[in-house]
Amino acid sequence: MVEHVGRASGQRRFVCLEVVERPNRDTFVLVSGFGRRAQWYRNLAANPQCWITVGRERRSAKATLLDAADSAQRLSRYQQTHPRAWENLKGAIEEATGRPATTLPMVRIDRA
Repeated sequence: MVEHVGRASGQRRFVCLEVVERPNRDTFVLVSGFGRRAQWYRNLAANPQCWITVGRERRSAKATLLDAADSAQRLSRYQQTHPRAWENLKGAIEEATGRPATTLPMVRIDRA
């Protein structure tokens, strides 16, 4: 779960997201199924300081928006490594948005 701050309200916000990659213990790569319009994505773009909770452990972290090429490469790896999970995620995204899930922005979260 990612806890972030609303860019307009300044209030704490919470979101559970799909982790598409975990390069190491303290780094998580998240996908935005609703694209750059997703409120959590926009909030992290405005203020990258956040907190991430895994299990019972909550730690401070910093978000970095990944560029389109990096996101595409990671999405391709996810599709190959987790084909079943990708089909489920893809179906949910396409049903919710009415658009094909071909390019999806990603965010890297690094725990402090």
